[in-house]
Amino acid sequence: MSKIKHKLRSIELFTGAGGLALATHFEGFRHAGLFEWNADACETLRTNAAEDAVEGMRAWSKHVYEGDVSHVSFERYEGLDLVAGGPPCQPFSLGGKHRGMEDGRDMIPQFIRAVRESKPRAFVMENVKGLTRASFATYLEHSKLQLQYPEIERSAGEDWQDHFARLQQHHTSSPKLEGLSYNVVSAVLNAADYGVPQCRERLFMVGFRSDIDANWSFPEPTHSQDSLLHAQWVTGAYWESVGAKGVVPASLEARVRKMHERERPTLLPWRTIRQAIEGLPKPFLRADHRGKVFNHRLQLGARPYPGHTGSLYDSPSKTLKAGGHGVPGGENMIVFSDGTCRYLTVREAARVQTFPDTWHFRGAWSEAMRQLGNAVPVDLAKAVVSSVARTLRARTE
Repeated sequence: MSKIKHKLRSIELFTGAGGLALATHFEGFRHAGLFEWNADACETLRTNAAEDAVEGMRAWSKHVYEGDVSHVSFERYEGLDLVAGGPPCQPFSLGGKHRGMEDGRDMIPQFIRAVRESKPRAFVMENVKGLTRASFATYLEHSKLQLQYPEIERSAGEDWQDHFARLQQHHTSSPKLEGLSYNVVSAVLNAADYGVPQCRERLFMVGFRSDIDANWSFPEPTHSQDSLLHAQWVTGAYWESVGAKGVVPASLEARVRKMHERERPTLLPWRTIRQAIEGLPKPFLRADHRGKVFNHRLQLGARPYPGHTGSLYDSPSKTLKAGGHGVPGGENMIVFSDGTCRYLTVREAARVQTFPDTWHFRGAWSEAMRQLGNAVPVDLAKAVVSSVARTLRARTE
């Protein structure tokens, strides 16, 4: 279990099941507010806080706010250290009259408002990789400029294109007008590259208030696919460590042959599903699970078909997804070496998302899996947040 560090103050919007909130907690942030609209996710947060599932988190209970953040004023948090969150962003096309920019379900503007009103020393926003697609380029650039200059608000009745133009003009002006501003950087990170047993790519946008000489950059990867393949098919160290044997897939034979001719990779190997769920007993079927692992009930009905093929046992998981009606398919299945498959249990999915075993998910199976599918992997968030925390502490000492 991570040792809790010296406290900084933070708030988090769109907290969900608590992946990012756990990461900030482990890195020494004291949550002044955790905002989430989903009742089951709020119950997950409150229950774990009441049980002190992670050391020092009992105080979360009085800071979980259930409801729509658009009705919340964040001015009372002015001057805190960090605003964090993963705002829902409905997929839309920017073709035609760009009406997607007016979609009320898009919550990125609420995150920007929280930054504007609370004026934090830094912020961390994460979102889906899909926002980096060409069709979203204008929207993403508009959002980034708003985060850089959050006080340049869109006027009543102002067209979004005119607002975007004003932001661009301000950004390219010299000298800049006085006011709240942030130095913002962004990157797409693959969770597997940071020790998470899942290939999950997320967009992170990190900003430091312009009065802070942050000199910050995204942390370098610690793990790689090449290192895993080397450990599996060149040295065999992986199979020795898990007590099993494997056969090189035909699709990897040429790549593995070339690896014999190169130096050993320096990064750690990607982690696999087998390694993630090591030590867990077999899932149980009956509803009566007293004395068994919490959230570890077997869900029947898994079967492969085209586009629904599952994740290989000795590879990182595919990206777990939430789906609109429970588990959406193959990403949430394990495919074993003998070709059989089954759904991940909630506890196994939590391991894949690097939640601690003490963290219990509330709601029906489909709802718990939805919470997990929407969550930020704890260890990926920690990789980013820990470097942000170090920078903030260094600038206050």
